[in-house]
Amino acid sequence: MNLKPANQLSLYGHHFEFLNFIELYKSQKLPNKILLSGEKGIGKSTLAYHIINHILSIDEDNSYDLKNFKINPDNKSFKLIFNKSNPNFISIDIDDDKKSIDINQIRNLILTLNKSSFNKKPRFVLIDNIELLNINSVNALLKVLEEPNDNIFFILINSNKKILPTLKSRCLNYNITLTSSQSIDITNKILDQNCMNLIHEQIINHYSTPGSLLSLLDFANKNDLDLKQINLKELIKRIIMDKKYKKDQFVKYQLYSLIEIYFRNNVSVKNNKLLKMQNYFLKKINNTKIFNLDDETLLMELEDRVLSG
Repeated sequence: MNLKPANQLSLYGHHFEFLNFIELYKSQKLPNKILLSGEKGIGKSTLAYHIINHILSIDEDNSYDLKNFKINPDNKSFKLIFNKSNPNFISIDIDDDKKSIDINQIRNLILTLNKSSFNKKPRFVLIDNIELLNINSVNALLKVLEEPNDNIFFILINSNKKILPTLKSRCLNYNITLTSSQSIDITNKILDQNCMNLIHEQIINHYSTPGSLLSLLDFANKNDLDLKQINLKELIKRIIMDKKYKKDQFVKYQLYSLIEIYFRNNVSVKNNKLLKMQNYFLKKINNTKIFNLDDETLLMELEDRVLSG
C-alpha cells in the first residue's frame, strides 16, 4: 500500500478547500505563505500536492482532472515531481535517520531559490512536519519568508503541534478538518471496501483520520496481524517489538496514540497503581516528543512494567 501523499492521484474529501485555493490563484489572490494545520493523516499534504499539480499542469497535455479531483499520471509536472526533478517544486521533510529538520536542508533551499527560474511558472516549496524544524532551521526559514518572493509559494504543513508564533504569524493559516464519518468514508473509498470489517471496534473508534487508519492496516498486512481479532495491548506490544517506529515517524505517532488509548481504556480511580503508571508514562512520552529524547528506552520500560505486568 503506497501511502505517500505525492503518489495519491485521487483527492478524497477537502474538495471545498481545494476549489477555494484554486479560485484564489485564478484571481491572483493566493497567499504566497500558507500554513495547513490539522491532525496527522488527515490529508493536508495530499491536498497540497493536488493544488500544486493543478496549477503547474494548467497549460500541459493531460492536465489536472478538475471534474474528478484527480491528478493525471501522464502530465509532465506529476512525472517530474514523482522523479524529484521538477524545477518548480521543492519538498522538505524530516530525513529518516534524523529527529528534526536541520539547517542544512534550509540552506540548500535558499541556494535553490536564489537560482534563476527555468520558466515563468510559479515555484512551490512544500515543507512537511514544520513542527520538527530545529531552532536554527526556523530562524533561517524566517529570513526566507521575510523576503519578497514573487511567484514563489510556500506551503507549510503542521500536525496541530506547537510552532513558534513568529513563524505562524508570517503565514495565512488554514485548519483542515474531517468528521469521524468522513474519515471512515474516505478510507473505504481508498480501500474499495469497508474498513469496519477489518479493524476491531475497540481500535477503530479511536482513529480519527484516513491516514492513521490506512497506516495501521498497512502495518498489519506487512506483519500478518488480524486487526479484527487482536486486542489493543497485543497490538502495542507487536509494534514495540517490531521497532519500525525508529524509522517511520507515522508509526511512532500511532504507537504513542495507541498507548494513550490503552491507558484511557484501563485506568480507573480504583486502580491507583495503573493511574500512577499512566501519569508517569504519559509525562515521559510528552517529554520525548518535545525534546526528541530516546524512544527505545521509554518503550522497553513500558513493555516491561505495564504491558507484560
